[in-house]
Amino acid sequence: LRLVLAGLLFSIGGITVAAEPINPANESDDVDICEPFMDGKVDASLLTTMLAAAENGHLYRIQKSTSRMAFCVHSQLSEIEGEFRDFRGGLALEPMDNGQGQAMVVVNTGSLDVKGMFIEKLIKGKSFFDVENNPEILFVSKGFKWISPSSARLRGDLTMRGITRPVVFEVSLTALDEPRNDDTDKILVKATAEIDRTAFGMEALPDIVDKTVRLCMTVEALKYKPDNV
Repeated sequence: LRLVLAGLLFSIGGITVAAEPINPANESDDVDICEPFMDGKVDASLLTTMLAAAENGHLYRIQKSTSRMAFCVHSQLSEIEGEFRDFRGGLALEPMDNGQGQAMVVVNTGSLDVKGMFIEKLIKGKSFFDVENNPEILFVSKGFKWISPSSARLRGDLTMRGITRPVVFEVSLTALDEPRNDDTDKILVKATAEIDRTAFGMEALPDIVDKTVRLCMTVEALKYKPDNV
């Protein structure tokens, strides 16, 4: 179970290849596994890893309808909370994984939902996410370190506004079904990280909005089963 849970670390989330698993209960069954990461977004060798994992039954895919990818930041006026409604991702995990399980997540910045029309427009604008010119956020994992059987630190690269910076997520994991032979089909992953928004070119309103942004993700991921296609 630990190996399987370890592999799922990323999805975090957020961060991880297609929005839903191929399964009769899916919201969408026609999404190509690696399509969101094509066109040079991710090294071809990583896509090969994901495809091989899918073929061998070692790929977990985010359940978008029961997952949440959000952030919060403190301002002089109030706590600003935002949530992305559209994201895709998955994680490749081989049975004898050595801690380098591959995970990828892509987020549609235009799907950002923030309370208050003025604040949402501001955050989507050029001073912050610049949604018009930067429609996606990308996370690609580099590895993780176990702290306990149910918690770990996940390292990876986060790309926003065309700028890539390293990030470390604190992750907790829970199996959502009864494991069989050290295997599980459904996992809940909770992950948090803090980033400096100015490192991604978001330098506006320094006297009003804190530069530290907290990323919060709660992800349910289901094992991809090729025989359900």
